[in-house]
Amino acid sequence: MERQGVHSMPQQHPEVDMPHVEFKDQEPQLLRENQKQQQGEETRDEEACQGPASANRQLMMLEGKSGPYFSSLDSSIDMLKKRAQELIENINESRQKDHALMTNFRDSLKIKVSDLTEKLEERMYQIYNHHNKIIQEKLQEFTQKMAKISHLETELKQVCHTVETVYKDLCVQPEATTLEEEQIHKDGEC
Repeated sequence: MERQGVHSMPQQHPEVDMPHVEFKDQEPQLLRENQKQQQGEETRDEEACQGPASANRQLMMLEGKSGPYFSSLDSSIDMLKKRAQELIENINESRQKDHALMTNFRDSLKIKVSDLTEKLEERMYQIYNHHNKIIQEKLQEFTQKMAKISHLETELKQVCHTVETVYKDLCVQPEATTLEEEQIHKDGEC
């Protein structure tokens, strides 16, 4: 986010600069024209009424009045400049406080996110451990059952072999018995 001051400044320290302008020796043009016009009218009126001595006296009075007038004008301008400078300083201080606040907020947020991440990671490993125990138990049960199945398979093969042998014996004996009976039977006939 880019911060901008009232006056274009670098991003790191935005501040407002007030140009230093001297107004003391400068008269606003409108005031000069007004004053000249008023002096001209007053001088003409006085010259017409009272003569040259009176005009000099009036001119001195006007000069005496203009000194305090411009002095108060200079004072007002100085006050305005001072007030503007104070406002600019207040703006800069406020921006510095905002910058410090955002820096503190960012740092605090980083710490909280880091803590939360560590807790989440710890919880995740706890779940992994729990699941590993369950998986280990199931694998052990599976291994035991497979061993039992293998043993039963061996026993079943033995039983099948025994049954096959008995069956063969049974099948062969009747033929032998029949041959013996025939032999006996033949011998008895003779």
